[in-house]
Amino acid sequence: MRLRARSAGPIKGRARPPGDKSISHRALILGALAEGKTEIGGLLEAADVMATAEAVRAFGAKVERDEQGRWIVEGQGKLIQPTGVIDCGNSGTAARLLLGAASGYTLSARFDGDQSLRKRPMNRVIAPLTQMGARFDSADQRMPLNVHGGKLKGITYRSKVSSAQVKSAVLLAGLNAEGETVLIEPERSRDHTERMLAVFGAEIDQVEIDDALHPRVRASTLKGADIYVPGDPSSAAFPVAAALILAKSEIRIEDVLVNPLRLGLFETLLEMGAKISYEERRDPIGEPIADLVVSASKLQGVTPPVRRAPAMIDEFPILAAIAAFAEGETRIVGAAELRVKESDRITLMVDGLRACGVDAEELPDGLIVRGHGPKSVKGGATIRTHGDHRVAMSFLVLGMASKEPVIVDEAEMIGTSFPGFSAFMAGLGADIEEL
Repeated sequence: MRLRARSAGPIKGRARPPGDKSISHRALILGALAEGKTEIGGLLEAADVMATAEAVRAFGAKVERDEQGRWIVEGQGKLIQPTGVIDCGNSGTAARLLLGAASGYTLSARFDGDQSLRKRPMNRVIAPLTQMGARFDSADQRMPLNVHGGKLKGITYRSKVSSAQVKSAVLLAGLNAEGETVLIEPERSRDHTERMLAVFGAEIDQVEIDDALHPRVRASTLKGADIYVPGDPSSAAFPVAAALILAKSEIRIEDVLVNPLRLGLFETLLEMGAKISYEERRDPIGEPIADLVVSASKLQGVTPPVRRAPAMIDEFPILAAIAAFAEGETRIVGAAELRVKESDRITLMVDGLRACGVDAEELPDGLIVRGHGPKSVKGGATIRTHGDHRVAMSFLVLGMASKEPVIVDEAEMIGTSFPGFSAFMAGLGADIEEL
């Protein structure tokens, strides 16, 4: 499926983005690990999350959607031996977190995914889980692979990368390990797993190492809990971006998760001169929520600090698109992780920007975009996305403000994280159509 975006004037109105993908995955997994019933409101009903739902069913949990749209997970307090392959689809989060969870139980499971997921590195979780006592069968430490779990020992693991998926895999394995498990990372990554483990009753706290606090977990029995999933800030990034680069736009994006470790993009946009405010702040679920009020802005290029990368790693593609409409140079560095996402996002973004007439340069760990202000982007290109949902959505937003329409190929994968994206944007005034 190909989609085309073209200029249709300002966007206006108010809308709620889909539920947060990170929290949705974790709610299903922890609900499956827990004893009793977990009720989840606002779950993201996208392909990636549905892969997790199917996976925890295969591990013995009962998962159903009720008539009110709430998802009910009946856990057994453990994972059981699955009878078939655990198919994680396109979801690296499902794969890595479930590898960690499964490692804690005396079972063997075969994990697989689509062609994109098969290319993504799994050694970053295999290495610590092997140290804890799990065993893996894999030709090249990628999927498909087998995990053999049980009889784990707690470890203190110093991760080379700041990755919430690595951290979560180790902590979930630690729920069934002897002793305590500590995860140390260079910069603090999103902390949804730690927050949610506390809600489910895990023995989790923080320990100070090297003048910083790091999560520590001990063997725990989880109990079912009620979970509410707020709007995803990574999805909210796309209408926010459109409002900033389209003259006379003004929107309110409601009920958005504003966890400080997820706000790297919005902090960067504020530094660029963006008019973004947080209104109606609240914290009903152990995760802060607010409405984002955004209006068209004159933006200046910036260089976000490397330490901020973990808080905005998923948003670098849309930041690159926004930077094309700013004045001056935006330099993104410390983002080598982008090369091992659903695609090599650095190369794809630079190639696509250049095809649209933007001055862009590839770096080993990021990219440079030299913008020339509003109305400076030619567009008029068909973008090769390699099925990467965030690349596709970023160029559709760019096409909303460029001189000529922009077409993206392989747009079906947008449904992995933002089902109904085109309709959502059209509700605010965008012109996006299927070709």
